[in-house]
Amino acid sequence: MTDDIVAALKTVYDPEIPSDIYELGLIYRVDIDDDRNVEIDMTLTAPGCPVAGEMPGWVENAVAAVQGVQSVKVNMVFDPPWDQSRMSDEARVALDMW
Repeated sequence: MTDDIVAALKTVYDPEIPSDIYELGLIYRVDIDDDRNVEIDMTLTAPGCPVAGEMPGWVENAVAAVQGVQSVKVNMVFDPPWDQSRMSDEARVALDMW
């Protein structure tokens, strides 16, 4: 189920950045309990992000669609603050940030 959740997270994009939120390093924690309830800690590239109010819902909807998931709770966190070191090599290539 973890691979399916990661795949679902990779379908969510920040509309201003051509890379998914997982590769950007915006997902800090994914916890799946024994009853298949999923809790996700995520952040944004900046607290003033224009989609800050919408993105947690996008994440919740994407993960809730994974077969076997019972419920999804998304927590928006800003500690530690996001920085470019959290990005994967894939995101760095997509954004030409070497």
